[in-house]
Amino acid sequence: QVQLVESGGGLVQPGGSLRLSCAASGSRISDNDMGWYRQAPGKERELVATITVGSNTHYGDSVKGRFAISRDNAKNTVYLQMNSLKLDDTAVYYCKRFSPLGPTHDSWGQGTQVTVSS
Repeated sequence: QVQLVESGGGLVQPGGSLRLSCAASGSRISDNDMGWYRQAPGKERELVATITVGSNTHYGDSVKGRFAISRDNAKNTVYLQMNSLKLDDTAVYYCKRFSPLGPTHDSWGQGTQVTVSS
């Protein structure tokens, strides 16, 4: 059973940067697509970015050109570099491991809070 632990969240001013990390344990993630999602208060969870086993990436429209997802399979870790942060980026950010068995077998981390405020 994989465990995903996010870190790197915090308080940042608009225009600032943060790098989130998602460290996996209990299972290797090298054979899994991975993703970052976020959920703001009163809103549904939304896709931020995904990265395939082959390191192909996909981004939500609201973060394109500002965020970058990457993976280090040797460290069993996925990253989210967030630049030019905006107030609307404030949310809890979650890491997700996509299971080849389907959505009901996907794994989620506990989330890390990102607050963008002046």
